[in-house]
Amino acid sequence: MHRLMHRHLAKLVAGAAIAVTGTAVMVGVTLPGSAGAEDGPGDARGSAATQDQAQDQGGGQQPGVVEEQPATGEKGTGRDALTDGELKLAERLALGQGPQGLRSTSEDVKGAAGPQWLSTDLAELKPAEVGAAAPPRRAEISYYDYEDDTLVLRTVNLTTGKVEDTDTRRGEQPPPTRAEAAEAVKVLLSDPLGAELKKDYKDATGNELTAPDQLETTGMVYRVDEENDGPAGLRECGSHRCVRLFTKARNGPWIDTRNLVIDLSERRVGRVG
Repeated sequence: MHRLMHRHLAKLVAGAAIAVTGTAVMVGVTLPGSAGAEDGPGDARGSAATQDQAQDQGGGQQPGVVEEQPATGEKGTGRDALTDGELKLAERLALGQGPQGLRSTSEDVKGAAGPQWLSTDLAELKPAEVGAAAPPRRAEISYYDYEDDTLVLRTVNLTTGKVEDTDTRRGEQPPPTRAEAAEAVKVLLSDPLGAELKKDYKDATGNELTAPDQLETTGMVYRVDEENDGPAGLRECGSHRCVRLFTKARNGPWIDTRNLVIDLSERRVGRVG
């Protein structure tokens, strides 16, 4: 019993440090546009992500093809935040349809058809549009395609119903979303290296850990580079989408999982440190 209490105390002390660190970096990763920032707050060795889960993705139109505005979809004006109707329209336009649409040619974090949604933001105006009485409204949507490990950025014009720009990048890793962090927990729980997390959860709560929603989880990107060559088995992190987790029993103590890295591209777990 003395050894168990000592172990819990060590875990809780480590968890307190995690909580402070996670809170400090949390502020920096929820700003609009963070998904496309190269080496930004969610990069490898020091940032957390707390983005909302991806919203449902509807059908769409071929990129570059005009689609009529939905009759019931409300429209924002000026620099107002995107409305629910505009968000839905932006996703339909960005995903496209048919054999060349993103839904047909990409995969999300669970391996299902369609890319993994990361963020949707109101796009900046072009210089010539600043000051116009009724400038067009555009949305910038970022996705991660687990099919080929690429970040896909699309700009859609909500006024004309066209996809105006598509940018595909490799090796750029925005902060993981809540959906990705939850999937990382699922991968960890199915791996032998998840046994320690299950044991610590049982010790802390008296219950078995079987599902991600039993934890409050924050993810941060893990990557290897010239300054961090990483252990064997994780050296593709950066080109692969890899995350480390801050885990906390729901309404309970923090549990230290910082020494584990989940490669979501390969759905495997490795140990660091």
